[in-house]
Formats: sequence, structure tokens, C-alpha cells
Amino acid sequence: MNELVPDRCTLAFRLYPYTRSPDQDATSPVRRKVVIAGGGPVGLATALDLGRRGVPVVVLDDHEGPGLGSRALCFAKRTLEICDRLGAVQPMLQKGVQWNVGKVFHDDRMLYEFNLLPEGGHALPAFINLQQPWFEHFLHDAIEDAQTQGAWIEIRGKNRVDGVTPASDHVALDIMTPDGPYKLEADWLITCDSARSPIRNMLGLGFEGRVFEDNFLIADVKMRSDFPTERWFWFEPQFKSGDSALLHKQPDDIWRIDFQLGWNIDRAKELEPARIRARVDAMLGPNVHYELDWCSIYTFQCRRMEEFRHGPVLFAGDAAHQFSPFGARGANSGIQDADNLAWKLALVLAGTAPESLLDSYDQERNHGADENNLNSTRATDFITPKSAVSKLFRNSVLQLAETVPFARTVVNSGRLSLPCTYDGSALNGPGVYGMPPRSRPGSPCADAPLPNGWLLNALGRDFTLMAIETDEPEALSAHGLTVRTLKLNATDALRDRYLGSARSAVYLIRPDQHVAAR
Repeated sequence: MNELVPDRCTLAFRLYPYTRSPDQDATSPVRRKVVIAGGGPVGLATALDLGRRGVPVVVLDDHEGPGLGSRALCFAKRTLEICDRLGAVQPMLQKGVQWNVGKVFHDDRMLYEFNLLPEGGHALPAFINLQQPWFEHFLHDAIEDAQTQGAWIEIRGKNRVDGVTPASDHVALDIMTPDGPYKLEADWLITCDSARSPIRNMLGLGFEGRVFEDNFLIADVKMRSDFPTERWFWFEPQFKSGDSALLHKQPDDIWRIDFQLGWNIDRAKELEPARIRARVDAMLGPNVHYELDWCSIYTFQCRRMEEFRHGPVLFAGDAAHQFSPFGARGANSGIQDADNLAWKLALVLAGTAPESLLDSYDQERNHGADENNLNSTRATDFITPKSAVSKLFRNSVLQLAETVPFARTVVNSGRLSLPCTYDGSALNGPGVYGMPPRSRPGSPCADAPLPNGWLLNALGRDFTLMAIETDEPEALSAHGLTVRTLKLNATDALRDRYLGSARSAVYLIRPDQHVAAR
């Protein structure tokens, strides 16, 4: 559990204060189509996507907005692309710190630097650093905008779910508020209520995986500094504040510092402000003025549920899976859960798709969770070697990496979050060999510049037939589902990313902008 010892904290928002709902005065439980438990990034993104697709949504949150501290910080390009479709990305870009470059150090030597987006022709950066409360704040603003355009999204603060009873065609909920309890029913319950998920525990569902025997201290400090806007990671740093350390910039002159502390520590002692300051002073030097903004100790955990769908109850985000924070996989993978789930549930509720479509959510996001767990586990084992032999191997790789480029592919300071490709998905149609592997069925669409904008904006958020250097296909319509068409001439970027050696191509793109077939 994270422990907070802030000297001061400017990141507290009260976005949805408690107000009494008419549902609390109903003589029998009111039935809602979709109820989302949890008002964090994943719950808000899911509600926004569903609401913009015409699905009425109730969000139940046991707080009244984000809590203290930066928590999730690094939001990847794929997450930004999803937020762009949701109408929330522009204020995130304006507030966030954009970065593409990272540097890796061993002791007092820089081994190498890397660029996460060396390729041109993309509308959005590889990453932005933006404190989680701000991320949630901008999603909430986008929800308010969607409400003015007719979306029915209701967020109920101080509504805690105390009981869950699934039935064959709905879920019964017991809810506690400052005015006392009431009951509610939902055709579908989406559970986004944190890694400790009370709802998962109420249903007796497992959360299996690995807890790593190490502790890490987060120290968010406020200071003015000329450090570049990059991700810096040290193995065995010369300043001896921890076995490894991480530094990168946040908005408002806040800097995130992570120190690796080891396993057998006195947590209370390590969280004493004087102790934290001693570590930060050793890293920054004695003459740097700063203030502690937020502090916490965490352990690595790589765990997930066996299944993300249990009848009318669907799990997403940290409630479904938990990864180590190195690599920025937690919130980013959760937003991809939301992106995968919302369009499928909307089609099911509209009667356009069978309920079995939701089984593909479980399949595809389980695949994503396994991929993230693998990368998280590898990063953690490299950062925190558990034997003298593994540490010798790790340090030998680091020594080689300073001069031998191939060794840098083995160095793992946290493989940074990339979108999942759903290889083997039941939703994948035919592909053509010899075309670019990056655009094979199951893959997320890579952005590309067009004469009048950007590809991902042109694709939109519906099924689309994209024709490149060939006649535009006729619009398709079946079972109430219309497929848009988009005809494009091949630019250099489109040829590189979608054609390869082919002269022309037709792609079927899903509403979440993954390739269904080509």
C-alpha cells in the first residue's frame, strides 16, 4: 500500500462531489444499462467512450475525484491517440511534458541514449509526463463536453460498492453513500476499482502472479532545474542513494525520482522526511533547493486475473492486472482495456453484435496482460538481480553496452510501453504476406501524415475500409452496421507503413483502430 508523507501537494481535485441521486429514493432498485465501478483513468475513459457511442453510463466512485500525488505519470503515444479520439488530448499535450529521449547510466558513466520515436510523420510524441490527477481532470472535462453534446454519463462521488450479486442477465449492487445505503441493478458492470479491487474480492476471484522482493521509494520534488526533458536511469549510481535510480520531469517544476531500497527495510523510517531528503541531497547535490511534494514506497508486482469477463461483470485496468511501474505499463494498458472494451459493448447493447463478442475482449486483453507481464518481469529481474551470478551477468552487459551497440538491446531499465498487437485473435481476418509486419491483422494502426491532416483522425472511431492506391470500395452495411470507406493516395509514410512492396492495398480497420484484415 502506498503511504503518503507530503510536505505539500497541489494535485488534489474535487471533480464530482456527492449529490443525492433519485435512484436512492426509488421504491425498487433502478436498472441501468452500464455501471462502472471506479472513477480513475480507466473508469473515466471507458465511460467517455461508451457515452460518446450513445450508451448511458453511471460511474460509481468511492471518492470525489483524484487523490494526492502524481501516481501514474508517463502516458504513451498509444494512450494519447486514444485520448485524441475521445476529445481529451489537447489539454494533456499543453499541460504535459513531452519527451522522446532517454539516457542510461552505470555508476558515473553514461552508457548510451535512446530515442523512442526516431521516425518522423507522427502527430503525437512518444510520451508525455503528466500527473494522474491532471490526466483524470482532463478526461472529466471531456466528459462534461460530451454531456453538452447529448452523452448520458453520470458520475456519482462518494458512492461505494459494498455488495455485488451477479445474475444471469444483470448484476445487483449494494451501494453506500453519506446518506446511507441504496440498491442498484446493471445489465453490465465494468470493474475498474484498483489493484486491491473490493469487487474482485467480493466475488472470490483470484489475482495470481509474482511479488518481487524489493522496495522502491518515489520522491516527487519541486525545484527549478536545467536538467533536460529526458528519462534518466542509473544502475548502481555513484551518489549511493539506492541500488538504482530514475529521474524525469513533470509539469509545474515537479521532478519524479525513484530510488531502489532493497527488500528488508523499515518502511516507516525510510518515509521520514529527513531520510528522504538525505537521499535526494546525495543525488542532486547540497546546494539545490527543492521541496518534497509527494512520497511513497512500493513493491513490484506482476499479477493478473485468469479471466477478465465473468458473465455480466467485466474487469479492466488495475482491477484485472498489475505490472511493475518501470515501463509505464499500468495506466497505459488500462486505457487500452477501455479502448478494446467500449466499442464491443456498445455494439452488443445496440443489438448489432452477439454477446459473445465480449469474449474477444477477454482473449485480446489477456494477451496484452501476458505481454506486459513478460516485459515487466524481465525488466524487474534485470534491475533487481537476485543472485551473485545474475548480478555479474547484468553488470557485464552494462559494461559492454557503453561501446558495443548490440549489448544495449539486452539492457533493461524498463522496456517502455508499446501498444499490443493481437496476434492470433479470433477477430483477425486474412492478411497478405510480404506487406509490412507492423500493419498485420491485429496490429494498431500507425499514424501517418496526409495532405489535409493525419491518418488516425481520418479513420475516426467506426469500422473503416481504407483503400490505398486503388478504387474506393463500395460502402458495406449488414446487420445494422455501416462500414465507412476512405480512399488514399500513397504518401511515402503510407507506403512504408502500409504497402511495403505492394502496389495497392485495402485494409479493414476496427473501431479501436486495430487492423482487422488487409
